[in-house]
Amino acid sequence: MSHQKKTRMKSTDRIPARHIRRLRQIRAEVAAEAARIIATEGQHNYHAAKKKAAERIGVSERLALPSNIEVKEALHSYQNLYGGTQHQDNLERLRNTAVNAMQILDAFNPRLVGSVLDGTASEHSRIALHVFCDSPDSMVLHFLENGTPFSQEQRQIRWHDGKHRMIPLIIFELDDATVELSIFDPIILRQAPPSPIDGKPQQRATLSDLECLLAPMASVT
Repeated sequence: MSHQKKTRMKSTDRIPARHIRRLRQIRAEVAAEAARIIATEGQHNYHAAKKKAAERIGVSERLALPSNIEVKEALHSYQNLYGGTQHQDNLERLRNTAVNAMQILDAFNPRLVGSVLDGTASEHSRIALHVFCDSPDSMVLHFLENGTPFSQEQRQIRWHDGKHRMIPLIIFELDDATVELSIFDPIILRQAPPSPIDGKPQQRATLSDLECLLAPMASVT
């Protein structure tokens, strides 16, 4: 009696190719609309932008939500296509303001992260900095002593071990831009927190890194 070898079928093996192509097309459409929402409507949360995009297009969130990486790639494409010199001028302005903020906060080892660093910032984007001190109270005291108006927020992030942590934030205005400080223990200088985009350690830039990044832009102007 012969025995036939059983093979395990993948779920995608049972889906017609045309349906897979259509699903990919829908994901791309949602990613493009989410990118437009982030670029033009001041939405900073990728998941919220994707849900809003899916609702506008009229597709199921369960089937059609693209990854954050897909949305970020679409955002780069959108800004390259539609941003023009206005996008570049705004990015340079925000980066110059980030330089000023990092100089002011030099004692707290500031690091630039997020959209101002990676080039996807819009006119609505905050300048995101990581700062490091033994206690958030030290940062609050710094602002109180300098008489700088500020507000406080919190944000929950997923850490490398999969657990969630609540990060204290300080928000203030500088040169007509909003600066967001995420406050970490100095030990976090050794390893950056996970990126909300791909889960890898976030890219971070020192003041000297940022000044090098601005140098080519200054030579163009």
